[in-house]
Amino acid sequence: MNHPCPDYLKEDPWRIFRIMAEFVESFETLSRVAPAVSIFGAARMPRTSPHYRSAVALARGLAKHKLTVITGGGPGIMEAANKGAAAAGGASVGLNIELPSEQAGNRFANVPINYHYFFARKVSFVKYSLAFVFMPGGFGTLDELAEIITLVQTERIPRYPLILFGKSFWSGLLRWMKTQMTDAGYLGPDDLDLVTVTDDPDEAIAVILDYVRRVGPPQTMPRAFA
Repeated sequence: MNHPCPDYLKEDPWRIFRIMAEFVESFETLSRVAPAVSIFGAARMPRTSPHYRSAVALARGLAKHKLTVITGGGPGIMEAANKGAAAAGGASVGLNIELPSEQAGNRFANVPINYHYFFARKVSFVKYSLAFVFMPGGFGTLDELAEIITLVQTERIPRYPLILFGKSFWSGLLRWMKTQMTDAGYLGPDDLDLVTVTDDPDEAIAVILDYVRRVGPPQTMPRAFA
């Protein structure tokens, strides 16, 4: 007896072409604007927040040093970072993801790229960035932090600057990681040294520029997933 083929078995091979198209479009675009710094943070961050203003200042400073700023393209911290980069005349990239609610592209991203697949978007963040800034945020920010710090820890990508912005916000998580993960032997004794914690946009910029100076001109920098 012949059983009908489930729809997903018919659709999945063709879905590969959609995935491939997202990679081709994003790689082609981002290869022309790198080197970049990815800035993550809450979509729900109000414009009146000090963190919003810090993200604007941070991105503006990076753009003045000819560094592209990449965000998730949405509101909140993402909007703030795109706003700062665009105001300084820099490349302001927004990697916007299609979601049922909450996410909508902000008007300050002058290099917008749209995604259907989260994993394609994640690869794009990492492949074309030489530093990562994590502002206060929710599950998405934690997801990006966990993934990227794992890639650095396991040496799948170079030891790029990983900056946790907002000492009071991140202190509880870092304390828990120290007592529940490092002290228990689940992390190496130096793993938490992979991050820099600050409340100062100028300090974050200085850490990133120091890395650039140490590694060399952008065209000689190691590329993630080369």
